[in-house]
Amino acid sequence: MNWISNYVRPKIGAMFSRRDTPENLWRKCEDCGSMLFHKELSDAMFVCTNCGFHMNISARERCKHLFDGGLFSEIEVKEPIADPLNFKDTKKYTDRMKAAQKQTSEKEAMLVADGNLGKMNVTVAVQDFNFMGGSMGMAVGNAIIGGIQNSINKKTPFVLFAAAGGARMQESILSLMQMPRSTVAVQMLKEAQLPYVVVLTNPTTGGVTASYAMLGDVQIAEPNALICFAGPRVIEQTIREKLPDGFQRSEYLLDHGMLDLVVERAKIRDTLITLLHLLMKKPAAVKGDLPSK
Repeated sequence: MNWISNYVRPKIGAMFSRRDTPENLWRKCEDCGSMLFHKELSDAMFVCTNCGFHMNISARERCKHLFDGGLFSEIEVKEPIADPLNFKDTKKYTDRMKAAQKQTSEKEAMLVADGNLGKMNVTVAVQDFNFMGGSMGMAVGNAIIGGIQNSINKKTPFVLFAAAGGARMQESILSLMQMPRSTVAVQMLKEAQLPYVVVLTNPTTGGVTASYAMLGDVQIAEPNALICFAGPRVIEQTIREKLPDGFQRSEYLLDHGMLDLVVERAKIRDTLITLLHLLMKKPAAVKGDLPSK
């Protein structure tokens, strides 16, 4: 056995030929199974270029595609007490929070931003499903209140993108209290005669749907988004009946009068520009004069 040719040489060759491949170079579509190049997927706003399936998109990525020139300023909101109940299941709540913050590079499940949309100043709150399922806790309640206060102070419309699995169980009753808190805040916005537009994304469920997500002056949804309080499986098990096809999906809710519009992600920016100019009684934005996203 030649130790140099059989062992040393292959080892050296492997060291020089090794190439690091980024883990996020490709992403698999959850609907059709197509493997999609991450750069192309990002340019398509995380909508599958093969079947049109709308994947989860981060809050910052959505803001980048929404605001004029991708420019916006983040609005700082009051931070809640960390782990107020000292909650622990299989993990400590604080450990779950640290993991979510590391994964998303966000402090919490909702980002509040201020910027121009079609040359009009707008306040936007975006719920991030990647952060603990977008769960509604005290921080989300504070974010909505902070965003609405900014709208009232600056007299801007308020747009909210909802995406959540419901209330955050680690905060128990404190998370459920965000339902009336956010409802009161929305009422303050309406008393100030400022528009409140909600964009429902996949999924929007639980206490979020039972409060601020269904109180918009205009209700928009992305295609095929699950929008409900209790999910279809729970309902089927409860009533022991088969539900209609597409039950609780955007198109079904549009047909039954719970939504005003179902809009593809790529067209939401233009739709909001038109709507907000109408609601604010401002001259219609001229498309050729608008800054690019």
